[in-house]
Amino acid sequence: MATTYDFPSDLLAGQEELHQVRAELSALLKRLPWSVVPLDGFSDEAGWRKVERPASPGWTPDEQAEVEKLRQREHELAVFVTTHRFWVEVTQGERVQARMRLKHAHGDERDDT
Repeated sequence: MATTYDFPSDLLAGQEELHQVRAELSALLKRLPWSVVPLDGFSDEAGWRKVERPASPGWTPDEQAEVEKLRQREHELAVFVTTHRFWVEVTQGERVQARMRLKHAHGDERDDT
């Protein structure tokens, strides 16, 4: 039987926000042009696979600020989750398993409803 962990509510909330911030950042990066600065498009057929990119208008200052804000928040949350006092209570040999359970804790709760 799988071990269950009594994660503190602030740790669960931090992990959930981390998931949300990462999803938001990923979606934003997919919408933005491929280059932060304006660059001409290119085509490279000499490599092992063809690579093409259209011209990039670059990111606006607002887009750059939004990406930076999300990356900063992602970093803060990752540090919070990985250095949370809860991990001291988990034996060293079980920390990886506990960390994996935490990553999926909210998903498990949503599946039950």
